[in-house]
Amino acid sequence: MTIKYYYWSRNLKPGFLIKKMALASLARRKAYVLSRNLANSPADALKYSFSLSNFSRGFASGSEENDVVVIGGGPGGYVAAIKAAQLGLKTTCIEKRGTLGGTCLNVGCIPSKALLHSSHMYHEAKHSFAGHGVKFSSVEVDLPSMMAQKDKAVSNLTRGIEGLFKKNKVNYVKGYGKFISPSEVSVDTLEGGSTVVKGKNIIIATGSDVKSLPGITIDEKRIVSSTGALALSEVPKKLIVIGAGYIGLEMGSVWGRLGSEVTVVEFAPDIVPTMDAEIRKQFQRSLEKQKMKFMLKTKVVGVDSSGNSVKLTVEPAAGGEQTTLEADVVLVSAGRTPFTAGLGLDKIGVETDKVGRILVNERFTTNVAGVYAIGDVIPGPMLAHKAEEDGVACVEFIAGKHGHVDYDKVPGVVYTHPEVASVGKTEEQVKALGIDYCVGKFPFLANSRAKAIDDAEGIVKILADKETDKILGVHIMAPNAGELIHEAVLAVNYDASSEDIARVCHAHPTMSEALKEAAMATYDKPIHV
Repeated sequence: MTIKYYYWSRNLKPGFLIKKMALASLARRKAYVLSRNLANSPADALKYSFSLSNFSRGFASGSEENDVVVIGGGPGGYVAAIKAAQLGLKTTCIEKRGTLGGTCLNVGCIPSKALLHSSHMYHEAKHSFAGHGVKFSSVEVDLPSMMAQKDKAVSNLTRGIEGLFKKNKVNYVKGYGKFISPSEVSVDTLEGGSTVVKGKNIIIATGSDVKSLPGITIDEKRIVSSTGALALSEVPKKLIVIGAGYIGLEMGSVWGRLGSEVTVVEFAPDIVPTMDAEIRKQFQRSLEKQKMKFMLKTKVVGVDSSGNSVKLTVEPAAGGEQTTLEADVVLVSAGRTPFTAGLGLDKIGVETDKVGRILVNERFTTNVAGVYAIGDVIPGPMLAHKAEEDGVACVEFIAGKHGHVDYDKVPGVVYTHPEVASVGKTEEQVKALGIDYCVGKFPFLANSRAKAIDDAEGIVKILADKETDKILGVHIMAPNAGELIHEAVLAVNYDASSEDIARVCHAHPTMSEALKEAAMATYDKPIHV
């Protein structure tokens, strides 16, 4: 007989369950950290040991010292610096770019979302407004104004982080930092001078860089990385995207909406290989309806940019007849690689793996005492929000507190239209683990809010353990999936069941009702389909 535990009880006082859940969560986190550390072998424990003696590592008399020095001012680095200062630690952050926010804010997440929104507005005005009774005699793209709006957003946000540094009394050094010892960083400042920053605890948060491909030279004009794709001076007639991951599909969407003929070349048999297969198929069909073309299982073997157009020679991934593609612009979007060049890691003996990621333990400690690493330079998903969580947890450990990040419960979002968001495991992963599971789905075609706004393409899919009903994974394809996913993220982090979500009252009419209905379909039956 299956016993189900219901949270609802009239005998419980208001707030009792919330307090109980919060205390239980804290206990789980403490137990998790303790158990993981105790599980380490004695050798590893010595190799990566954390000790409060890190705070007492001294310097020569008269030297200025920091409790924490952060190398890198991206999402992981600047968040770590602010958190350290908030915990009362004297903190310095070193950033080579001269503006804070890293790749994400300057040439990544933020400017790309600005262009995704602007291009979507243009596409809607051109193709959808008339159906809502809003008509124009003509609509056109003003690319310089679009780029100016993007640049303004970036500028305002970078200045905002500098303001947060001042508010929290974080010392900000603009320059390129490199280790001269485990407790000293030499900085070549942007003003042309040099200085040495000393710290009891040094956090490496230098992020990642564009992954290059053999035989392809990026000039950021006709052969571009995501950085160049964010700053094109005109809409290319033909755009080829090498790589069908998050970045390639987002930038392909931007320029496709603005009028480019977009072809995506991908070596793998599928787009976004980490995505749930069922959702991926629907997603690809949606992009194809938007006139994005795909050449999967295809390898780029040569690039010629000597003429008026860029010519790509491609062949089947398994080998075979070669063909030539032509484009005005080629976007190289084959992933990212940890950025540690010039840091002097070898000088102080910091260990890395074969792809250049810095090896750390659960406390983000490297094999060198007092040196830590977070974000894209360590194993785990290369996501800005993951780096931020790393930063907070790392500093909490340094301060003698409890930090916690579970990489299996970090959400991922593709910011196309529709968006695709997910947390937890895919159906393929659940099958591979041999877990008996249930699946619940609900299409947005049956959601009243989606129908009312005439934007009903998409689906919610929930995977739950068949015996316990514990949610294993949630996958959403919808216009605002990136916002909808966080109810599921909270549920997954608290080991909730699908019934827990299903029994929560959701406002009507909202897109979030689709998540409730998918939860109902997982443990029982939905109402509206």
